This record gives sequence, C-alpha cells and structure tokens, in this order.
Amino acid sequence: MDLQIDGNAALVTASSSGLGKASARALAMEGVDVVMNGRDETRLEEAVESVRADATGEVVGHAGDLTDPDDIAAMVARPVEEFGSLDHLVTSAGGPPSGPFLGTDDEDWYEAFDLLVMSVVRLVRESVDHLESGGGTIVNITSKSVKEAIDGLVLSNAVRMSVIGLEKTLSKELGPDVRVNAVLPAAHETPRIRELVEQSVERGEYDSYEEGLAARGEGIPIERIGDPMELGRTVAFLSSPESAYINGQAIVLDGGGGSANL
Repeated sequence: MDLQIDGNAALVTASSSGLGKASARALAMEGVDVVMNGRDETRLEEAVESVRADATGEVVGHAGDLTDPDDIAAMVARPVEEFGSLDHLVTSAGGPPSGPFLGTDDEDWYEAFDLLVMSVVRLVRESVDHLESGGGTIVNITSKSVKEAIDGLVLSNAVRMSVIGLEKTLSKELGPDVRVNAVLPAAHETPRIRELVEQSVERGEYDSYEEGLAARGEGIPIERIGDPMELGRTVAFLSSPESAYINGQAIVLDGGGGSANL
C-alpha cells in the first residue's frame, strides 16, 4: 500500500531507541523526511545511521531534552529549516520511574507530568501553525496503562491519561486541518524488554533468551509480544491519507492481551 506521504516531513521525539525509533524508521521507509530526537548525541547519531540504511527519505538527528521548552522550540524548527515544512508530529517519551503510590513524592509527580504531558503540550503549541498549513497529523505514543492500570507503575497509570484527554480535545479543536490520534502499546521487543529478558536468563529463570521472550507472550492470543515495527507501521498509517477518517482515537496495540472492553 502506498501511504502517499513520500516527500512529507516529520518530527519524531524520543526516537533514538525503541518505539520512537521504529516509528521514525517506518516513516522514513515511506519516503518521509524525518528529524529524529534524543538526549544522548552518540546514541542518537547511531540511531540515525541505522534508520538511514532503510530510508527512502532524508533522516537527520536533533539532540534535545523534552523537559526543556527552548529545546522543544528548536527541535520543532529543525524540520522546517531542514526540509521546508512539518507535516507530521509523533510524540514519544521515556517512561517515569516505577514504584507504588506510597513510594512517590511531589517531585516525582511533577517530573512525570513535565516529561509525559507538558512535553506534548509544548510540542503541539510550537508545531500547530506548521501542521495546519498543510493538513498535518499528530500521533501520541503513550501506553496501554491508560486503559488498564499496571501494577507498580502508578506514575505512568495516572499521568499518561492526561495525554489521552489532550489528544481527544485536540482532535476536535484542530480538525479538520489536523488529525490527532494516539497509540497505546503493550510490551514490544524493545531494547529495554530485551535487557529484562536477558537479566532473567542470567538469574536462571529461563534457559535461553527465546524461552524468556516466549514467556512474556503467555496469555496473549497472538502468543507473543509486539515487534516495534508493527507499532511503527501503525504510526505511519495514522500519519497518512489512508487513515483520513480516523481522528481522536486511542488505539491499543497489545495482541488482544488486554481485558478492557473499550
């Protein structure tokens, strides 16, 4: 399927690894010119080179901190300076620390809100004029925790829901010029998951990486966890005219493993 986004320009935040990187790769494979973002310049440049190997669009990196308003302004300006436009914004951010409610303090809550919510607020605020001029899209990568609370992740469970409220509101306020959707992934085979599986093998819980990975798919009807590129291709689809009537939706990617009806 031709997604008809060849020659468009996109900014994908927190894309030096994991699901953000997969989203950048999927867009670049469709001919989109992509600005990738991360805080660690070395890791970001490695990620850019990796994505370039599969890209038919141009790919550049822009280091910046998602909790710094000045950095956000600069990263939004980069695709406009580099490619002449900004058609697609994909927001992603690392997760806040795990832990129970009584193990968190006010600073933890403010930091989680700044990272997960205010980063999206500021990115959209800086991007909206560019996106509206060309009929653009916004895709927010969040977590299935907004549908089903995950034990030990009180900050993610509570704070990420604000992104969904924002996404739904923006879909109404910015339409029809800009479509806004969210993707809610469960576990995918990201570097973080690979690290956790490898640690479980080292502890003797499993005999091999393959056994440990398979165990994480137990209880999922598809019988495995996700491939990051499956999420990446979903982001690319939501950024394309092929999804022109999808707006204001929060799409769970969990292989059918969730229990929520909605």
